[in-house]
Parts: sequence; C-alpha cells; structure tokens
Amino acid sequence: MTSQKRCFGLLRRRRCWLPTWRGWAALVLSVAAVLCFAVRATYPFLAVTEPVPGGILVVEGWSPDYAVTEAVAEFKRQPYERLCVTGGPLERGDLLSAFKTYAELGAASAVKMGLAPAQVQSLPAPAVRMDRTFASAVALARWLKEHGTTPVKVNVMTLGAHARRTRLLFEKALPKEASVGIIAVENQDFDASHWWRSSQGVRTVVGEIIGYAYARLVFWPGKE
Repeated sequence: MTSQKRCFGLLRRRRCWLPTWRGWAALVLSVAAVLCFAVRATYPFLAVTEPVPGGILVVEGWSPDYAVTEAVAEFKRQPYERLCVTGGPLERGDLLSAFKTYAELGAASAVKMGLAPAQVQSLPAPAVRMDRTFASAVALARWLKEHGTTPVKVNVMTLGAHARRTRLLFEKALPKEASVGIIAVENQDFDASHWWRSSQGVRTVVGEIIGYAYARLVFWPGKE
C-alpha cells in the first residue's frame, strides 16, 4: 500500500527548493539592511518639521525649558499673531508652585523670556487619564471658536519624535479648514541620530511609534 493510499488521498509528496548557504547569507543581509534603514528612518519620520507661514504659534507647556526658549525665538523671528501655551495640570510640585497647569507655567516662562503678556495666551487643559495631547488641542479649538478666529493657521512646536502624532491630533481637534503646521525641537535627552543606543531614546521612539499608530488607526474623537 502506497503512502498516498495510507493517507486516504489527503497528502502527496512534493519537492521543495531550499536556499543554499549563499542564499541564506543573502537573505540575512537583505533583512539586516531593511531593518537598519527602518531604524535610521524612524526618528526623522516622527520628528517632522513642516511649518505653515503666519497664524498662531502653539507650544506644549510640558516641554522642557529649552523648547519653550526655542518657541519664543521662533515667535520673534516670524510674524505670528500670538503664542498659545497648552497643557494640563502639573504632575508634580503643584503644592509648592504658583502655577497649577503646564499651560500657565509655560506662558509665565515665555513672558519671563521677553514676550509681552498680551502676546501670550495660556490654554489649560483638563486632567485626563489618556489622550492628553488631544485634550490640549481641544482647549485650543475651543479658545479659537470663542474668539471667532477660525479658520486659522496654526504652527505647533513640540519635542522631537512627538511631532508627527501631535500634528495628527491637532488636525483631528481643529476645524477641517484650519492649516496645521508642525515644528519639532530636537530632544536633548539623547542623540537623535543614534536613538537606539540609549534607553531614553528607545523608550521615546518606540512609545511614539505605538502612539502614532494608535492615533492614526484606532483613536477617533467624539462629536463633542
């Protein structure tokens, strides 16, 4: 009785091709090259800078002081109408601080750096457990609506790899006719060109990859 008959006609013998050692070597080198390119291209993809001319400049108040400093310098270089600072409640030190939100702290820092109080607008966001960037974008959208300044041009300045996700969430929160630009400030906590060499770089970039995928594919704001 043949093997085919023993298997009740469900299986049959086939020949298959397998790589030689040269083939395996070429395959491994090809995969390694693709991975190397992907790793090097990830940070530039996330830390995008594509500003739009004029309008309102927005900086996220939780950003480090050097990012707020860069926002003030950007405001002075370009003809912006106003610098808006977003951010929710302070995560630490609010019992000893005169400021209760990152928006208020960032706005006060901008004034301390030379901007007139009339040029700076603090836009505190509520305390939320998730989607804090979107909550900040909603705070900006509400302020713009209350002041009748839509449609509008908005440039958002944020930290490094957070840029692409930030622009996406601001685009979801603001009216469709609004033009949203983005400016990424280089993260000084790690070497952006070799982010995979430090734990801080890996945590930041991998976290932003997951966050951007979530914001792009899963997250959808409610009507309110």
